[in-house]
Amino acid sequence: MTGRDLIGYAVTEKANKAAVVPMTTSWSDVGSWSSIWEVSERDNQGNVSKGDVLTYDTTNSLFLAQGRCIAAVGLDNMIVVETADAVLVADKNKCQDVKEIVSKLKDGNREEYRFHSRVYRPWGDYEGIDAGGRYQVKRLTVKPGAKLSLQMHHHRAEHWVVVTGTARVTRGDDVFILSENESTYIPLGTTHRLENPGSIPLEIIEVQSGSYLGEDDIVRFEDVYNRVGS
Repeated sequence: MTGRDLIGYAVTEKANKAAVVPMTTSWSDVGSWSSIWEVSERDNQGNVSKGDVLTYDTTNSLFLAQGRCIAAVGLDNMIVVETADAVLVADKNKCQDVKEIVSKLKDGNREEYRFHSRVYRPWGDYEGIDAGGRYQVKRLTVKPGAKLSLQMHHHRAEHWVVVTGTARVTRGDDVFILSENESTYIPLGTTHRLENPGSIPLEIIEVQSGSYLGEDDIVRFEDVYNRVGS
């Protein structure tokens, strides 16, 4: 589907009144990694580099680094994209075939297909930092004034450490405030809630430990986003 097709579906078919104004300009349907290389400013070797990128004897390639350093030696006509989820390395002429890799991820029920490293929620987002057989570590960011559901878990306990901001914590019958560098422990089976009563984003490090750490191990009792029972 081209950009013009998308405009047709998204705009033209829904418009009661429309007008067309002629315009003389170039058109690029930026729908692939190679097209990003084509429309971007290139260096003297024909490379497009974004992020922490080092190249030697490398030409006509696209490098996008989000978190780690990309070092390229002796490459030509390549696409290298580094994200927190995965690293893509492809011949620029074959980059449309990335859909075949997506199919393999889907057929294998891989977590890379089902989940992103950063997951967005109505209250903010969380990002996976580390994981093992019976533990995982997340960074939670709670928007000012937002709160998570009042909930409990059957299979995991949690440690919370406040990195930035102020947290209001409900743990069983206790409600208390945590400031930066303070922490608390949520035992398995304990009803709990995390809130941000402040005016800046609340960031906490959450260490989960237990026999099962899936996101479906959440029993919600109250929720301002109408997710009780979901």
